[in-house]
Amino acid sequence: MKNLFQSECANEILQRIDRLTPQTQRQWGRMDVAQMLAHCAVTMEVATDQKYLPWAFIGKILGRFFRSSFIGEKPVPKNSPTNPAFLMTGQHDFLAEKERLKKLVRQFFEGGESKCTKHPHSFFGPLTAVEWATGMYKHLDHHLRQFGV
Repeated sequence: MKNLFQSECANEILQRIDRLTPQTQRQWGRMDVAQMLAHCAVTMEVATDQKYLPWAFIGKILGRFFRSSFIGEKPVPKNSPTNPAFLMTGQHDFLAEKERLKKLVRQFFEGGESKCTKHPHSFFGPLTAVEWATGMYKHLDHHLRQFGV
């Protein structure tokens, strides 16, 4: 299973991010490319323990039933629901968000398991560092596919 602790996977994600331009169009969903980069950066801030979101009550009830969608083999489905804290609206600076996300991906990879958050996922609950790395790879892959890279 691919994860962001694997150098080839982290490099693949960074190269795909580099292929994005301000003109890159989404193939589904509502976010523009700069909003998507900001969205992905915020989720990486959670994974790198720079931002904390509590484990939601609904996640405590249902999260275990959907956990495999985050850490399993299947890709994240198009138009999957997201935590309102991760919804991006308004204008975002494309270049700033692109560099921010790349920096966070590098921090996650270079920090390894010891720098990964120990907090539970806001929906899926407690995860190992490798499960976080797998889920974050899948999340980034999902949004990069959304923009055709």
